Parts: sequence; structure tokens; C-alpha cells
Amino acid sequence: QVQLAESGGGLVQAGGSLRLSCAGSGRTFSSHAMGWFRQAPGKEREFVAVISWSGGVTVNADSVKGRFTASRDNAKNTVYLQMNSLKPEDTGVYYCAAHRRSLRMGVTASDFDSWGQGTEVTVSS
Repeated sequence: QVQLAESGGGLVQAGGSLRLSCAGSGRTFSSHAMGWFRQAPGKEREFVAVISWSGGVTVNADSVKGRFTASRDNAKNTVYLQMNSLKPEDTGVYYCAAHRRSLRMGVTASDFDSWGQGTEVTVSS
């Protein structure tokens, strides 16, 4: 498995931006797709975005298309989630996760076997 640690969360007003980071260590980081998920209070964890091992392919949830962008820097073993035009409904704990298999993409939580501790994002109206 890979060890992951998110950072960059905080409190922001609606319409604002945040950039989340996820630093990884352990197994070959650059061979695994990385996902972003979030969990709002009282709700189930949901998919936000996934980026391929090379960074060449990204898939976003419909709810964040056009506003969020996933990227990665394999030289730094770090993935990012740039969040723009934030809305109150984006509030939650954001988690990064590493796909359980190399060179595979996925959009469900069960596809990922290494998770960070999460970073909290609060968007005020």
C-alpha cells in the first residue's frame, strides 16, 4: 500500500477557490491512478475525480465538472485538486486514495485501497 496525507482544506466563501494536495509515499506512486472523494456530514462518501497514473486522463463527477481539476506531479509523489467556484454543497471531508491495481482507472471507492486521513473543506454561503 501507499501512505497518503492530504492538506489544503479550510474555510472559504462561496465562489472562492482552494487547492488540495495529497502527498504519497510507499509503493510506486507513478503507476497508480489517484482518486479524490468527499464525504459531507450525514452522507455517504462520493466520488469527485480521478487522475490516471501518467496524469494524461482525468474523470470528474458531474457535480464538479468545469470547476474542479485534478493534476499530479509524479516527481514529487503528489496529486492536487484545484477547486474553483466553490459552492456550499461542496462542503465535506476530502480524501485522496490510490487505486489498488497499477495502470487501472476507477471511480468507485472499492477500486482504491489506500486512503489519506482527509482534509476538511467548508464553504460558507
